[in-house]
Amino acid sequence: MKLTIYQIDAFAEKTFDGNPAAVCPLAAWLPDGLMQSIAEENNLSETAFFIATATGFHIRWFTPTVEVDLCGHATLAAAYVLFDCLGYEHEIIEFESRSGLLSVSRDGDLLVLDFPLQQAEPCETPVAILHAFGLEPFECLKAEDYVVVFEDEDDVLSADPNMEQLRKLDGRGVIITAPSESCDFVVRFFAPKCGIDEDPVTGSAYTQLAPYWSNRLGQAKLTARQLSSRGGEVVCELKGNRVQIAGKAVKYLQGEIEV
Repeated sequence: MKLTIYQIDAFAEKTFDGNPAAVCPLAAWLPDGLMQSIAEENNLSETAFFIATATGFHIRWFTPTVEVDLCGHATLAAAYVLFDCLGYEHEIIEFESRSGLLSVSRDGDLLVLDFPLQQAEPCETPVAILHAFGLEPFECLKAEDYVVVFEDEDDVLSADPNMEQLRKLDGRGVIITAPSESCDFVVRFFAPKCGIDEDPVTGSAYTQLAPYWSNRLGQAKLTARQLSSRGGEVVCELKGNRVQIAGKAVKYLQGEIEV
């Protein structure tokens, strides 16, 4: 069986920036094990699969080791494939998912994700986080991920966490963040339990970060930079119980796989 595959750099203005995601449009779902094997073979942080439905599309996301409930950059990549590669003509793409209904629209050269807000609640800093980073954070919160807030951008940039310590934590991963002089805040994301030591740009993390920084800075619209080695720019805006997350995308590869 032959399948078309795309590799898209999401939250990027040019190739080799942002976060690469594989996208496989399907006529019908493949067995779960086969989709997991394709994601493992791709060896990217996420591979997105989607099928057409009566009202839009249904999307699923796989890391090299597990299926996840929500992924921002691979949804952005899938929307780019639909709009720019497959000629989807409607103004809004609606994806059914394990996290409910997600939509993607265009705003000039930006693609705008509309995702459900995740409210991170303050918590005691786990010992594993203290050991992993060797630094007491300004604040620690918890939603799907731990949100670890440092006071200085350099603390985020220079962090070299112990992944074995992070694997001990419950939840999906650990977001570290701090205020910035060049944008509103900076971010890094680690999810070794999901087979991703560090994710280049993590769209879904901003569903937790946007409400925190919006409340702290007193503004609904925010600009952020993820300080991975590839880096990526993200614009997010709090709108009620939803978060709009915007970025650009670039096609790196279009090909065919045999399974």
